[in-house]
Amino acid sequence: MMLSLLAGSLFIILVILAVIILFAGLKVVNEYEKGVRFTLGIYSGLMMPGLRFVFPLIQSWRRIDIRTVVVDVPQQDCITKDNVTVIVNAVLYFRVANAEKAILEVEDYEYATGQFAQTTMRDVVGEASLDELLSQREKISKRIQQIVDKDTDPWGIKVESVELKHIELPEEMKRVMAKQAEAEREKRAVIIKASGEVIAAAGMAKAATKLATTPGALHLRTLQSINDLSSDKSNTVVYAIPSEILRMLQRINGK
Repeated sequence: MMLSLLAGSLFIILVILAVIILFAGLKVVNEYEKGVRFTLGIYSGLMMPGLRFVFPLIQSWRRIDIRTVVVDVPQQDCITKDNVTVIVNAVLYFRVANAEKAILEVEDYEYATGQFAQTTMRDVVGEASLDELLSQREKISKRIQQIVDKDTDPWGIKVESVELKHIELPEEMKRVMAKQAEAEREKRAVIIKASGEVIAAAGMAKAATKLATTPGALHLRTLQSINDLSSDKSNTVVYAIPSEILRMLQRINGK
């Protein structure tokens, strides 16, 4: 009787332990994740999305998010090829392409990728002049992305994009560039004004030729001008008689 009770109690305990182990070992891997399983500390495979089982005490696992991660690369003091100190920061977009490598090959893949992006950004900016950095930002960003993607490939990381977010210039350089831009605007204004004067002079020369070759045209133009001035009573008009009218009056008096 005692043995039967003892056996029954032991069976119940085993069943309870089995249920506890079963529930403790059940793991849910989300659709945007992968799991890396270890058995007695040795890598034993990947866990795909869904309900998975990890044997307690014997097995362990790491959850890896395979979505695109956005990392703000802190601003860095960089020296360009023409020895101008600038402050540059960027945004890094990457994802885990190989969960196994991301765990086995590097301790903290997100921190390591961010640090590598910082050093690469300084190196690439140092290879470009200030004018290239300002005018070819997309090209420089692409160059950083290619280098970081290639060197983080052994970690199972895929760098999708790098974008230079802000480039801050020294105050004295800002003043120099502002003066340069102002001089350029003044230059364009002078050129436009000169072009307008050339066009106006050509029009005036054409009009003068037309007036000189058409009999009575100058006299009619003078009368029109007098009529325009007479509409405003506040004007004081000093009228200069055209020389052709004087010559006409001389011919009349001579007769």
